[in-house]
Amino acid sequence: MPLAVLAGAVVLVVSVVVGMSQLVSVGPVLKGRLPHLGGLPPVEHAVSRFHVRWYAVTMIFLAFDMEMIFMYPWAVVVATMGTAAVVEMFLFLAILLAGVVYAWREGALRWT
Repeated sequence: MPLAVLAGAVVLVVSVVVGMSQLVSVGPVLKGRLPHLGGLPPVEHAVSRFHVRWYAVTMIFLAFDMEMIFMYPWAVVVATMGTAAVVEMFLFLAILLAGVVYAWREGALRWT
């Protein structure tokens, strides 16, 4: 009996959501006539290739994004962990800095 009530409630909720979407919809939308993202028509195809220099910038961004993901929990426990946590974080930051220095030395950040 409870399973039938649950199934009935699910069917009712889905029916209400679908019915409301049909009532509120403006009309058929032609996807080819809509502007892309910023209101302007797309200039190039969505799966066009990017220049290879963007991949190095993306990797550096991801490295520093991961740094922030690790730094927030570290900031919570640094007071309880003591100097060991501070040493570990500076070691982690040194490894990230070494990666940035390597990318800079190899010219990955040069735009010309």
